[in-house]
Amino acid sequence: MLKAEHRVAILQHEGLKGVQGKTGLTLLRYSEASIVAVIDYQSAGESLEQLTGIKRDVPIVASVAEALSYNPDVLAIGIAPSGGAMPDSWWQEVKQAVVAGLSVVNGLHTPLASHPDLQVSLGPDRWIWDVRQEPPGLQVGSGKARSLPCYRILTVGTDMAIGKMSANLELQRASKQRGWRSKFLATGQAGLMIAGDGVALDAVRVDFAAGAIEQIVMRFGYDYDILYVEGQGSLLHPGSTATLPLMRGSQPTHLILVHRAGQDLVRNCPDVKIPLLPEVIQLYEAVARAGGAFPSTKVAAIALNTGHLNPTAAQQAIDRTAAETGLPCTDVVRYGGDKLLDALQLNL
Repeated sequence: MLKAEHRVAILQHEGLKGVQGKTGLTLLRYSEASIVAVIDYQSAGESLEQLTGIKRDVPIVASVAEALSYNPDVLAIGIAPSGGAMPDSWWQEVKQAVVAGLSVVNGLHTPLASHPDLQVSLGPDRWIWDVRQEPPGLQVGSGKARSLPCYRILTVGTDMAIGKMSANLELQRASKQRGWRSKFLATGQAGLMIAGDGVALDAVRVDFAAGAIEQIVMRFGYDYDILYVEGQGSLLHPGSTATLPLMRGSQPTHLILVHRAGQDLVRNCPDVKIPLLPEVIQLYEAVARAGGAFPSTKVAAIALNTGHLNPTAAQQAIDRTAAETGLPCTDVVRYGGDKLLDALQLNL
């Protein structure tokens, strides 16, 4: 877990303007650590706030060498290329950071902690955290999370990478402000960097995926009144295998549907159409119930991603979505999580 005392430089090449920088952008928006530099040769010298809307005064530099002048002690790899592999052209920059005395947080599928070139250069009291690791002691899922007394809120989506984690984090923030006993459980690399607790679901063998989620939910389910379980993937995406194990492992009491305003096709599969939202809601509720094998679970609200719209267009999209679905709707990143928290109607 990245802590407040860490001074972090984020390796973000091509991620501030492209689609592969979600991890780094999440750290910039939610991490308690001190972010001292963002490394992106494509955007060096530009304003972070103007590029991303994130209100952090952090310089954008072109290389690790330039970032070192801001005295970081951790390099966080903030890019997530397709397949999770480290691009060869950026490997030397990671090595340079280790030689310079930095620890490394690595969210890619490519493990770094055991790499001999890095091990020999790693300084005393420095470390490499490969976030994507399968937890020990896994078993197949058994559905026993439905016996827990806590609420279990799961975000589900119409596509990948549209804001499911942000919705959970904003709900967690709003819950803490109300003094509620709640906890965010991460299921992806960025969430784990921020929260520390959870499971990197895409590092788990598929037979044990539901069991891995069940294990982490059972660990915390008696200590908190609310668990916010980070959603992954989408039932609509032909390449996604993460959503069903999350549903079976967490046995959610509530669902929050996350959608990007105006998106009508799955982004990386443009031949796959996103159905009307009422149909998507029916799908998720039906799958959660599994014909009566599990308790009925309703979609309580819509978290609408309007980051690509101006404020007026965003509010119009929110109003249309609320009218279309008959459910409370807001953009939690723009407006906070209170409206969706109220929609859950939790008895606390």
